[in-house]
Amino acid sequence: MQTWASVDVPRLAGGGPPLRLHDTATGRVRPTAPGATALMYVCGITPYDATHLGHAATYLAFDLVNRVWRDLGHDVHYVQNVTDIDDPLLERAARDQDDWVVLGMRETALFREDMEALRVIAPRHYIGAVEAMDEITELVAKLLAAGAAYRVEDPEFPDVYFDSSVTGRFGYESNYDEATMRRLSAERGGDPDRPGKRHPVDPLLWRMAREGEPSWNGSADIGDTGVATAAGAGDLGAGRPGWHVECAAIALNRLGPQIDLNGGGSDLIFPHHESGAAHAEAFTGVHPFARHYTHAGMIGLDGEKMSKSRGNLVFVSKLRASGVDPSAVRLALLAGHYRTDRPWTDALLTEAQGRLARWREATALQTAPDAADLVARLRTHLADDLDTPAALAAVDAWAGEALERRGRDAQAPALARDAVDALLGVALRPGPVPGT
Repeated sequence: MQTWASVDVPRLAGGGPPLRLHDTATGRVRPTAPGATALMYVCGITPYDATHLGHAATYLAFDLVNRVWRDLGHDVHYVQNVTDIDDPLLERAARDQDDWVVLGMRETALFREDMEALRVIAPRHYIGAVEAMDEITELVAKLLAAGAAYRVEDPEFPDVYFDSSVTGRFGYESNYDEATMRRLSAERGGDPDRPGKRHPVDPLLWRMAREGEPSWNGSADIGDTGVATAAGAGDLGAGRPGWHVECAAIALNRLGPQIDLNGGGSDLIFPHHESGAAHAEAFTGVHPFARHYTHAGMIGLDGEKMSKSRGNLVFVSKLRASGVDPSAVRLALLAGHYRTDRPWTDALLTEAQGRLARWREATALQTAPDAADLVARLRTHLADDLDTPAALAAVDAWAGEALERRGRDAQAPALARDAVDALLGVALRPGPVPGT
């Protein structure tokens, strides 16, 4: 699948402290410690309502991770998926009397435009579930052959489920109790009460074809698994994959058995990330699948979480169409800490627009106060679990001093401009506004 055009990121001299991030599995802010290549997988959209500000806030958070790691000298191998076949997409297409393929392609194209306008560094691999169908069916078949999955005893629809007990660690990522897992499973696309399942929270791996639904050939080459294989394990039958296994297959095939960070919104903690990690670990035997499970908070509007079901979405594309500078949208979302559930308001955007204007005015000066300390402060704040409120305050302070005193350093405006670009992703250079 085609990704979006990436941005040129200025290279700053020197480096900052190692990045420390919150890890959901341990509940602590811990140092990240990637090798020369940092491996990051961030779960992508289901393309039927893109791109609302909740999406934008999540991808901006992990764009900051990407930028900080790059500033530290790492090559970042970033992979993102698109869930371009799933129940919500089919339901929206049916509701609007739209073709599900056309709907998915249209919303994915809009998402790419919004990410480019927001100056999010493009992933190295941008993969749709449909184009990865062969590798998904192979993973499901191998899990079934190895006894990590099973078919429910349903003569009409013998769907394949993952046995959540096989790793002995299911629940370690979310740390939820069984009652919470059952509740969230029911709320987020699962079927904990389906008869024939071994455990209520066992996630779906392969849904047998239903009339009127798209389906794919479930044949898979499982090769020599080294274990006694279940009869017919390599032929799943016509159907389509469950939600979680697509991410496991896409990540394993591009990043390997263990990654540095698995990211997404906090609504993906369970069942999505819990299940995807379990699929990967059951297949490879490597634990943990991700050294960090990091999650962004939710964006609200009028006191409620911004969500498709509530119909209270604010879209990046509509803000852009109304003439709002995407850099102001970016600044407005960075004004709150990425892990905090926070509201979107007109006042927040107005404040961001004023901040952007002040920063651009300050970095357009011929001379300004020395900016080396600003670079150091930005690096320190972002290394501290992406403390963007403190980082924005640091730029505010420098810009205020520059506008008040002007300073004597002719190199300072350019250095400040490059630092804000490289570390925060905010464009301060004169020229056309991106994405408008």
